[in-house]
Amino acid sequence: MPKIQLLYEDNHLLIVVKPAGILSQGDSSQDADILSHLKEYIRVNENKPGEAYLGLVQRLDRPVSGLMVFAKTSKAASRLSDQIRRRSLKRDYIALCHGMPDSESGVFIDYLTRKPLEGKVRLARESDGVRAELSYRVLQRNYELDRSLLLIRLDTGRRHQIRVQLALRGLPILGDYRYSDMTPADKELYSPALHAAGLGLMHPTKKEEMYFFSSPSCNNSFASVSAEEMEQALNLASELGLIPKKADLRQEIIKEI
Repeated sequence: MPKIQLLYEDNHLLIVVKPAGILSQGDSSQDADILSHLKEYIRVNENKPGEAYLGLVQRLDRPVSGLMVFAKTSKAASRLSDQIRRRSLKRDYIALCHGMPDSESGVFIDYLTRKPLEGKVRLARESDGVRAELSYRVLQRNYELDRSLLLIRLDTGRRHQIRVQLALRGLPILGDYRYSDMTPADKELYSPALHAAGLGLMHPTKKEEMYFFSSPSCNNSFASVSAEEMEQALNLASELGLIPKKADLRQEIIKEI
C-alpha cells in the first residue's frame, strides 16, 4: 500500500487523497484497500481496542485518484450521506481527455446501465437505466495533441460515470483502458488521467462550509500537462468562481499515513 496523503482530521472526519490503482473498499480480490488501511491507522493512532469504526461515504473507481471523505462517527456518516442525497456535497474532478468539446461549458445527461456489461457501463433507455448528470468547463485546449483539460462537477454519482459520459461524446479520458481506443499515448499510462480534485461539504457538527483541493499533478497520468499549464488552468477555474481562490483552498498535506 502506498502512503496516503492526509489533508484533514478531527473527531468526525478524515479527508485523504486516494492513489490511483487502490481500492476504495475491499472486494473479492483481497487486494489492499484504503478503507481497511485507514481503520488500522485510527486503531493504532487512537489506541482503540478492536476494529475502529470508519464510514465509507463515497467511492472512487479503483483506477481513479483523488479526494475521499470518511466519517469517524455514525452521526457524521449519516449527515454526509444526507448531503449526497440532497446533492449539496460538491465533487469536482479534473480530466485530461482526447478531443475537444464543441462548447466551453455544458451539461451532459444520459441514462446508463445499472451494472457493467462485460466490464463496461453502457448507454441505456430512460426506462431501464439510471440518470447520470454532470457539468463541465474547458480549462485548456491543446490543439497540437488534440486534447482538452476539463473541470467536471458531478450532479449524480454513478459507476464509471465521468469515464462513460465523456467517451460517449468522443472525449475518452487519456489512459482509460475501458473506454478509450488505447492509442500508444494511452498505453504509456498506468491509470486514466482523471483526478477527484475538489471536495466541498458542510462539516457534520460544526456547520462550517469546507472545500478541499488536491492538484492533479500528484497523478503521473497528467505528466504531459506542465506545472505552468496546470497553474494557468487552475487560476482560470478560480477566476470563473468554480473553485475558491488559491489562498482559500484547503490543500496542505498534514502527513502521510
